Amino acid sequence: MSTDAIIGDLMTETGRGNPYPLYAKLHEIGPVSASAGNPNFFVVNGYREANAVLRNPGFGRWDEQPQPGTEWAGHASLTSLNHSLLDLNPPDHTRIRRLMSAVFTPRRTAALAPAIESSVQALLDAMADNGTADRPVDFMDEFAFRVPVAVICELLGVPEADRYRFRALAWDLGIALELIDDPAKLAPADEATVQLHEYFSALAAERRAEPRDDLTSALVQEADEADGSLSEEELLSNLTLLLLAGFETTTNLFGNGLALLFERPGLAAAVRAGTAPVTDFVEEVLRFDSPVQLTSRVARAEGLDVAGIPVPLGAEVLVLLGAANRDPARFRDPGVFDWTRPDNQPLSFGAGGHYCLGAALARLEATTAFPMLLRRFPALAPAEGVQRIRSDRLVLRGFRTLPVTVT
Repeated sequence: MSTDAIIGDLMTETGRGNPYPLYAKLHEIGPVSASAGNPNFFVVNGYREANAVLRNPGFGRWDEQPQPGTEWAGHASLTSLNHSLLDLNPPDHTRIRRLMSAVFTPRRTAALAPAIESSVQALLDAMADNGTADRPVDFMDEFAFRVPVAVICELLGVPEADRYRFRALAWDLGIALELIDDPAKLAPADEATVQLHEYFSALAAERRAEPRDDLTSALVQEADEADGSLSEEELLSNLTLLLLAGFETTTNLFGNGLALLFERPGLAAAVRAGTAPVTDFVEEVLRFDSPVQLTSRVARAEGLDVAGIPVPLGAEVLVLLGAANRDPARFRDPGVFDWTRPDNQPLSFGAGGHYCLGAALARLEATTAFPMLLRRFPALAPAEGVQRIRSDRLVLRGFRTLPVTVT
């Protein structure tokens, strides 16, 4: 089976639902392969090779707007992403990342632990009140979404009353991150972007009038500086990105992790008792079923190669993080969930200059919440007769619904 055929299958409903058999076929071809139909398209699925691409500054992001007059031009979602940390390259990426990194220092992240515990406890109380033996609750809606959105919105200074509306908007915005072949599919993402920019524009105006100790106030101050350290478009685009990245991936981490625990009741008991370190469990969830499955880079310099394969200037490199995390050359029995795995360093949060700013925060939320969840509900189980629904997405992998009983 060719690389092109495998990538085509990944974009089907079946491939999105379970990409791992296709990743295994790519590993059989090799850690890096070129498209037969497009000499400027390469696929990287090996761990060492993916890590090298992500850390090589010669491979950057697409930071140019689509050409005017083309079918990809004029989409609000793509324009916003092009002004965000996700798609920027140095020096703009370095400038904006430096502004935001002050919020995600290890000290400030660790200081959020009491607030996370308090939020988790309140949500567990609500699940206990809402769920009965014959009335399941949706874990994704009642817990997996609400924990990280509470944390990121607290950092941004978003009022509690506004937070729940963001799940639908973030879901639509996530379309812009997927592998799509028809720009018409961006319509929901464009509409979500417009709404989020309008929301953050209003919030920024409030913080200009009455600054607070939150990230929005800090970024507004930078946007208002005479040196132009942050444009208004960059301000709104990066606030939108922080909202999406701040909870969508962690939401999927919760759902993917709980689904794995349901299949392994002995492990659930060990995490509950503390005999299986929750940090090791979370790291293996990240490796085994990564909330983010892929990213891409473009060759921005001459003379680049990956594992000896020349990559010409301007070529696109698809980096399959989910496949790299299952690389048999890096992980023994990669298709086996093994929380005792030594030297477990998945690439789920990326690597290099674009390494996820909120990685430590996501880990803190997961390692705090899972033991509390399992201890509060020792009989937590999948709801019988109610189907769980996987998200029909490849890049952001998780569940739309995960009904559970809490008695």
